[in-house]
Amino acid sequence: MKKTIVSAALGALALGVVFAAPAQAQGVSACLITKTDTNPFFVKMKEGAQAKAAELGIELKAYAGKVDGDHDSQVAAIESCIADGAKGILIAASDTKAIVDQVKKAQDAGLLVIALDTPLDPPGSADATFATDNLQAGKLIGAWAAATLGDKAKDAKIGFLNLTPSQPTVDVLRNQGFMMGFGIDTKDAAVIGDEDDARIVGNDVTNGNEEGGRTAMENLLQKDPDINVIHTINEPAAVGAYEALKAVGKEKDVLIVSVDGGCPGVKSVAEGVIGATSQQYPLLMASLGIEAIAQFAKDGTKPQPTEGKDFFDTGVALVTDKAVDGVESIDVKTGTEKCWG
Repeated sequence: MKKTIVSAALGALALGVVFAAPAQAQGVSACLITKTDTNPFFVKMKEGAQAKAAELGIELKAYAGKVDGDHDSQVAAIESCIADGAKGILIAASDTKAIVDQVKKAQDAGLLVIALDTPLDPPGSADATFATDNLQAGKLIGAWAAATLGDKAKDAKIGFLNLTPSQPTVDVLRNQGFMMGFGIDTKDAAVIGDEDDARIVGNDVTNGNEEGGRTAMENLLQKDPDINVIHTINEPAAVGAYEALKAVGKEKDVLIVSVDGGCPGVKSVAEGVIGATSQQYPLLMASLGIEAIAQFAKDGTKPQPTEGKDFFDTGVALVTDKAVDGVESIDVKTGTEKCWG
């Protein structure tokens, strides 16, 4: 493991929870609301919530949008949770700004609302956030890409494959984190696309899936066929980008980096499709969230953030078999042992 310019806390370190869940919580109900029920990240999140709910005797209802970005379905899910008398909601919000009013309605009805993976905007709108440090995840892959390119980094042609036009916080944090790690002036770090660095070819959105990644990559290639670095919001988008590059014979000319650390994504790193990915731990986010709801139901205690941060950090680690000086990483073998999906 290399020395690091930015710390990569492993998911296992987050197991030192700052609250202790009661052994059983019969009669308590909770809701999990994810962006989709097809992305492996959210599938694993659901598994973590279901397993912990079963262990603690909590009734869990799970909801998901039809696609990533389906805000209306999440609004309807919150309404259902309130009507059902749930004690708490775990939500990975599709539109982090627009959902805030609905979250406030749930809180006013006495529910604990915990944001998973994606902080609300503003972050304090949720009672707590259990998440990867997404800014850190972006910094890791940005720093790795810059170090891998070496002197060529100053002449790089970089494309960004983001999530949705609404710029949810997870999207902004990863995008801006990459730029910080790579050495690009982000201007307003809360906004995607206001940078004026000549190395940036452009930004496009993918909806976090393979088809969207392929289309967005094709769009960026039309802007500049010599693009040679691609940041992707997640690994399905990265695979789509790779397929678009392969279709025009450029798959070996472009360095792709991503965030997620699912088993298919780690396999893509092993196969050279993705150069490096920042691994996060969705099962842990959800299982800790269920414990927090159980504790809240018992005595009203709310979870506290990790020291020095405004959220509970569930860990992130860079996965690559091409380690570079100055950026801490784990190899594919270790990433495979920790992966999900």
